[in-house]
Amino acid sequence: MAKAVRPNLRRIYSALVALFLLLAGLGPALAEETFQEGQLSIVTQGGARHAFTVELALTPRQRAQGLMNRRTMADDRGMLFSFGETRQVLMWMKNTYLPLDMLFIDEGGAIRTIREKAEPLSEAIIDSRVPVAYVLELNGGAARKLGIRTGDRVESPVISGSGGQP
Repeated sequence: MAKAVRPNLRRIYSALVALFLLLAGLGPALAEETFQEGQLSIVTQGGARHAFTVELALTPRQRAQGLMNRRTMADDRGMLFSFGETRQVLMWMKNTYLPLDMLFIDEGGAIRTIREKAEPLSEAIIDSRVPVAYVLELNGGAARKLGIRTGDRVESPVISGSGGQP
């Protein structure tokens, strides 16, 4: 009986060691990203100007994390994603608890598409529909409340061609 138990203990021990090594290797990947902040303004076609302080999602890991796991965000805050290229962008709301408005912005700062009140925690794909270089996420309902529409402009040091840096 003792001989039968010993091989099982070895397998369990080996499995635990492998699990530990796997989790130890994932530790940095599971860490929360930190974000630089910057300022931007949205200028409507009617001339209204709306200022926001935004966190900048510039790296792949920052873009992957985005606003996941956040429970609140002030009305004058948001997150600006810079993709470093112009392309069709696909977003989702997995692990994101806040309803968000997503403003898809071209390389020149023009808002090309707006997706209002994206559903929290949804894995549904949110498509830019056109090639864009940036996405601005604001609290859900902000675009409608502030009268922001496609064709309005976003002004930011990031968007002005400084290579994605604030």
